[in-house]
Amino acid sequence: MTATVPLPWGPHTPRATPLDLAAGGGRPTSRTVFSAAHVVADPYADISPDDPAAVDWESTLAFRRHLWSHGLGVAEAMDTAQRGMGLDWAGAAELIRRSAAEAKAVGGRIACGVGTDQLLPSPEPTLAEVRSAYEEQLALAEANGVQPILMASRALAKAAQGPEDYLATYAHLLRQSRGPVILHWLGPMFDPALEGYWGSADLDEATDTFLKVIAEHPDKVDGIKISLLDAAREIDVRRRLPSGVRCYTGDDFNYPELIAGDERGFSHALLGIFDPLGPLAAHAVRVLDTGDTAGFRALLDPTVELSRHLFQPPTRFYKTGVVFLAWLAGHQDHFTMAGGLQSARSLPHLAKAYELADNLGLFPEPDLAAHRMRALLTVNGGAR
Repeated sequence: MTATVPLPWGPHTPRATPLDLAAGGGRPTSRTVFSAAHVVADPYADISPDDPAAVDWESTLAFRRHLWSHGLGVAEAMDTAQRGMGLDWAGAAELIRRSAAEAKAVGGRIACGVGTDQLLPSPEPTLAEVRSAYEEQLALAEANGVQPILMASRALAKAAQGPEDYLATYAHLLRQSRGPVILHWLGPMFDPALEGYWGSADLDEATDTFLKVIAEHPDKVDGIKISLLDAAREIDVRRRLPSGVRCYTGDDFNYPELIAGDERGFSHALLGIFDPLGPLAAHAVRVLDTGDTAGFRALLDPTVELSRHLFQPPTRFYKTGVVFLAWLAGHQDHFTMAGGLQSARSLPHLAKAYELADNLGLFPEPDLAAHRMRALLTVNGGAR
């Protein structure tokens, strides 16, 4: 009989086997699907809290190969990779270079975050400094042959005086980009410094500005990623996009219904939750490829409880749960994160994440996950 795991609210009996998914399968065809991937820290790096993050490059790239092997695209150097929360621009630039080379070697699809995080914190950054920082990162992405994702900028949120400054900045960047980019609207639940992005705290006004950027440069926008955790607003924006511009959902609360779509359209996906859900998510979208919407929903709907748990407020700390599940699943040998972020969620929060993930059958080796969960409980909670 499998030994139980002594969770804070009572014993949990681990699953005997993981979820049985159909073997094989390439890229989904009816939807473009990216997983925003985490980075693996080097737990033995002798660094201080003020030092740049030390990345375990071998394990980090191995995880990306895992995602590509299931037909998913990789959204690299995004907030899931701890951009602005442990990974600085120098580390992100190296991550882009290495992942781009790895993607080319294995034929994997990749897009990379482009922002302004090399700027030193300043109470009054200038628009010229913001443009220059974006240009540097855009040039690096294009030099490495990856599709850029223009991320929301904390510095631009400080520098802009209103919607016109956003319109001018994005117009400048889109004019000089070599090809179509993905625009990213990251809400303040993911980063409080982005409150009032697009020049207004009123979401209707912000939406109008966002759509105006796209309408004025439709040939330079492949798609948009909306991370507002607001399904109704995403659907409204999706229906107002110019023909040919995709909507990539970044809604980790409502992704099954948004990807499934309705009679007037659907969303593609660029999601942090598809880091721990990778194989299951890819399989579900391949089921959707066959026209089996009910089968797709039957696979993905049960995962929403786990996703809402990981992304509960303060939402920006969802990365802790993502890395925790990667450790339990055997994708890395430790639960150490850049900037010590492994301490950002409570022991009960992590225990609940384990229970939900195990009930879904996400762990390739349930016994390994149970062993590691017991070890974490013992070390951090003591004997009960």
